[in-house]
Amino acid sequence: MDNLIPGAYRGVAVAWVDGPFTADALVAHLTGREAYRRTRWIVARSRRDGATALVAVHRPASEALFSPIVSVEVLAGPDETCFLERHELDTAVPAQLARATEDPAAAGARCVVVHGRYGHVSFVLDPRPVRIRVREVLPPAPAKLLDQAQRVLDVAEDLPPILLEAEEFSLADHVPAAGPVLLPCRGADIDLPGRDTWFLDERPPHHDWTLLGCARSREIHQWFYGEPPAGSVDLCPRELGPRVLAPGGGAGPLLTKCCLLEDKVEMTPGLAVVPWGSTLGQIGDALAALAREVEPLWAPA
Repeated sequence: MDNLIPGAYRGVAVAWVDGPFTADALVAHLTGREAYRRTRWIVARSRRDGATALVAVHRPASEALFSPIVSVEVLAGPDETCFLERHELDTAVPAQLARATEDPAAAGARCVVVHGRYGHVSFVLDPRPVRIRVREVLPPAPAKLLDQAQRVLDVAEDLPPILLEAEEFSLADHVPAAGPVLLPCRGADIDLPGRDTWFLDERPPHHDWTLLGCARSREIHQWFYGEPPAGSVDLCPRELGPRVLAPGGGAGPLLTKCCLLEDKVEMTPGLAVVPWGSTLGQIGDALAALAREVEPLWAPA
């Protein structure tokens, strides 16, 4: 099973080992020792060189506070395990553990053990984080949707390990070479020095301008002036770049937004579109739906 993460880090114990640090030696060292009733995994560490291994331990079914370990399974040996000190990461949150797997020190490791915030220790075994692209238009910077999605993941304990990949388009790259420009609003602190710039939300006098906006902006222009703009550049994030990707055949699932949506999340295979003014709850629903397409059976162990 990829992306094995404990459901609670209280099930993870840390044990220092003085002697040999082979799989057979670890099994012999731990078998018969008492373990706390919540302990399911032990992060074993060598006092000789700091090497790390991960084992699963099994005890008789018992409500006793401690009981002897009857069997030990080495899940990842010292040549497969990386131990990281990352005190800024909350090891209870899968997405934060996923960020640790991207550390260059963890390259190639089957198991990444993290000593994180609050002094807690947890791990990812066979990491393969779900990668979700987040498409947005700049400004504002940082991209709002990317920032919101990361904030959701930073506290989501029930989602699989997810890494976000920014897919950003700059408004400045789409400004026509000459002529007046009409932008939807001033809200994003857009500045086009030296250009004759107007803002649709201020309902300025009509000009033969180019509207940089989307379908809703064109609708508003039609309402205000009784005609479409002289020119327009569509900057709806869902219309920039490929919209739908076949499972396994593209760059991965995509999260973006559209102002034509007002109160719901729109889902199609590989694509989640949230409203322009989406809530964190809507973004969380979208991320969960995209993750289920990739990891339909994932759950904390």
